[in-house]
Formats: sequence, structure tokens, C-alpha cells
Amino acid sequence: MTRMATLLARLAPTEGFTLSALDDVKLMRANGPVARTPVLYEPCICIVVQGRKRAFLGDTTFAFDAQRYLVVSVPLPFETETEATPDEPLLGLAIRIDRTTLADLLVAVDGAPVQDAPATMMTTPLDARMEAAVLRLLEALVSPLEARVLGPALVREICFHVLMGEQGGAMRAALTSQGHFGKIARALRRIHADYQAAVDVPTLALEANMSMPAFHAHFKAVMQCSPIQYVKSARLHHARLLMVRSGVTAASASNLVGYESASQFSREFKRLFGRSPVAEAGFMKQMLALTPAVQQGNGP
Repeated sequence: MTRMATLLARLAPTEGFTLSALDDVKLMRANGPVARTPVLYEPCICIVVQGRKRAFLGDTTFAFDAQRYLVVSVPLPFETETEATPDEPLLGLAIRIDRTTLADLLVAVDGAPVQDAPATMMTTPLDARMEAAVLRLLEALVSPLEARVLGPALVREICFHVLMGEQGGAMRAALTSQGHFGKIARALRRIHADYQAAVDVPTLALEANMSMPAFHAHFKAVMQCSPIQYVKSARLHHARLLMVRSGVTAASASNLVGYESASQFSREFKRLFGRSPVAEAGFMKQMLALTPAVQQGNGP
């Protein structure tokens, strides 16, 4: 684990997120604690090699650190907090779960046992095989040539271990749109593909091929919130990201995510994040800063 922390400190020298040589891999660093704050994660694998993070979903807390990693199977709003110090900063990486890669793997593992109760979020012990794959990925990212040639296969290997592990059922259900979990996942993809549109619950229920009562009940069971609450949260998270990453004004962000009333947007934004849009954007610019990939040499 010390070797992984050394590599990550080199690859992610600044706070926030740092791009890597691979589009699906981002590196993360925090030099101090970060209080509990709302976030929205796309489907991803989050591996922390130093420090600790906690995720809060409903009444459940998920801790992930050097011993356990987090997998999020669907776009999910929740809250996180970070434990880190300047002497021991939080260091980790987030691997985006690519649907095309998963579909290819799903064909290859056809017939393998599937978890009976898929979940939106899980933590799992970082076993020796997974740790070895992550270490090889980080070593490859230090070299532009190895990142380009070996990196995609290493990401695929990590996704394979997840697909065959405790989280595999959630991954497969979300991908194939089968069962209640998969149908809800299909509705979530509709929300995020068109978050600025006036998407209503009947439209989402139709997308999931479920009756309105069944859709509402299963959505709340899976996501820990109602469909309308989820849509509102997704829009506000997208608005925050637009202000932080693209520098748009609060008024522009409000329009871009489908709000007709700027005052309503400001009220709901402050209710979710605890700050006005302008104050929250300023606060989050460091936390969500996105740094270009660090230029590396040809080897470790």
C-alpha cells in the first residue's frame, strides 16, 4: 500500500481531482479533512490508498479506505466526508464504469452466479488480486507509453474483479435493465441524459416499463428518495458542477438545468447544499478542481 500511496502522491500533486492518461481514471487528493457534503457520483469504482472517506446514504454509512473500496452502480446522490491531514493526505483514484466495457465483460462471464439483491452502493475488502491490479495500473500511469498500451487492459481487469465480486449483481442488473433494479437504472439514465428537460414521473415510469405505483415504490426502495426528489437533486448537482468547472453564473446554471425561476433555484440550492449558489461555487472550486494529467517520464 505504501508503494501505491507513493505513486498516487506523484500522479496527483495538487488537491482535488487530477486527470490521468486514461479518460476513465481520475486521481484524487485532499490535504485536510472535508466536512460532510452532498455529492453526486456517476457509476464508478473508488479506491482510497491513504486516508479515509465515508459515504452516507439514507441511514447507512459506508467507510472506505486502504482496506475497503467503494462501488457505485448507478448515478447516485449521497453525502461524503473525508479524513486527511497534511502529513497523510487522502490519496485515491476513481475509475468510471464504462457501459461498453461492462457489456463486453458480461458476455464473457455469461452464466456466472449473480447476486440476488443488487445495491446502488457497496464497500468490499480490497483483496490481494484487486490490490495487485490497482498497483499495476498506477505503475502504468506513470509511463505515457505503458498507460496507452497496458492501461485499458488493466482497467478492464479491475472491472472484471468487481463484476465477479459482491457488487457483480448490481452491475449486471443496471446494465441489462432486467428486474426492478435494472428498470430503475434505465430511468436514471434518462434523467441524466436529459436533466434540463421537464421529465415527469409518468415519463420515467414509462421508460422503466412499470406502472406509476410500482415505479414510485421500487424507486424509493432503491434510491432512498422519491423520483421527484432525485430529479431535483440531480439538476442541482449538475448546476453546481457547471458553476465550478465551467464558470457559468448562477442564473445561467439555473436555466441550463431546466429551472424557470431563478429564485426557486436559489432556494432549493441552498436547502440542499447549505450555501447560496455563489458561496457554494466558491467553496467547491478547490475541492472539485480538475487538474490536467501530470506529465511523467517513461518509467516509475
